[in-house]
Amino acid sequence: MHSSFKPIESPDIILPVEIEGSICNIYILVRPGVSQFLKRMHKHYEVAIFTASLSKYADPLVDIIDPDRICSYKLFREHCTWMNNAYVKDMTRLGRLMTDIIIVDNSPVAYML
Repeated sequence: MHSSFKPIESPDIILPVEIEGSICNIYILVRPGVSQFLKRMHKHYEVAIFTASLSKYADPLVDIIDPDRICSYKLFREHCTWMNNAYVKDMTRLGRLMTDIIIVDNSPVAYML
């Protein structure tokens, strides 16, 4: 996903979110094939979404991209560990063996634990 508070041309989703008492629109571009990817992975794996984004934004967004509720867990910034000026995803929060987890992320910092 790519999100922006500034209007962008042809957003896939416009998500209204309350921030400090005001409703702000977040303009979102969804990576092509994300829904198909989730459905295909769900056939073989338990799928969890773990994002460093705030739940008040990410939770309704996940509900939009996963309308069939195939994701078993949703974890957000509140579940991350603040380390070296970054939000790091602590995969032990999933309660699974680390040898059984595959993480797909665009930032190596996110999974440095």
